[in-house]
Amino acid sequence: MAFHYAGCASQGARSYQEDAAVIRTGAGQEVAVGHGPAGSAAELTLALADGMGGHAGGALASELACRAYLTAMAGASGSLSAQLEQALWQANTAIADYVAEHPALNGMGCTLVGAALGAFGIEWVSVGDSPLYLIRLGKIELLNEDHSLAPELDKLAAAGKLSRQAARSDPRRHFLRSALTGTAPELVDRPLRPLRLEPNDVIVLASDGIGTLEQAEILATVEAHAGAGAAGIAAALLRAVEAKGEPYQDNTTIVVVTVDA
Repeated sequence: MAFHYAGCASQGARSYQEDAAVIRTGAGQEVAVGHGPAGSAAELTLALADGMGGHAGGALASELACRAYLTAMAGASGSLSAQLEQALWQANTAIADYVAEHPALNGMGCTLVGAALGAFGIEWVSVGDSPLYLIRLGKIELLNEDHSLAPELDKLAAAGKLSRQAARSDPRRHFLRSALTGTAPELVDRPLRPLRLEPNDVIVLASDGIGTLEQAEILATVEAHAGAGAAGIAAALLRAVEAKGEPYQDNTTIVVVTVDA
């Protein structure tokens, strides 16, 4: 299989950027989203983090986590599942070590989604609420768990204990139940086995700023721009987020991977 990748990012309504995302090819080339071209490869390692803890702390935590994750993946051994878990813990340790040396930044942290793609398909590990989507044959599926309060609020709405609109607008919706802060995260999502990929599949990895769009809107945007490739899809998704005009729009970083046979 060949994987075509691209990414883009926006600060949204924020005056700073706390997201970070890096793509590494099987040949060892690294592309920081927003600072590198699109490309293709037979193997990819992806890392995306969304920071918390203020401008300096959040941005630093995201960058530390992505870099530590990729470094660990490059030197890890054992099964892919074990490599992903080891890399996640190395990312968390990098934050812990930095905070130990800089106590003023105590409380900084980030979400992290790390994914590996190859002939086996895709396998990932994630903490937090940065979504990993699969678009296939006219359907969209969230592959990883959402560790924010959003799923809990949606459950209340489904049970009739809260209106759908109230659940969507609840200010607690983006509160995280798990994140990398240097201590052991309470929740970690990791599949039991790789997910096989098929030609024409589209993978979308993003920070939670993409949540301004409903899943149906993400699907429609991907399908409408499928002919434009990974770069065209990523740009179209970011335009769709910006077109909403949310007054408090969060940072949004989007990585798109399309699959060819």
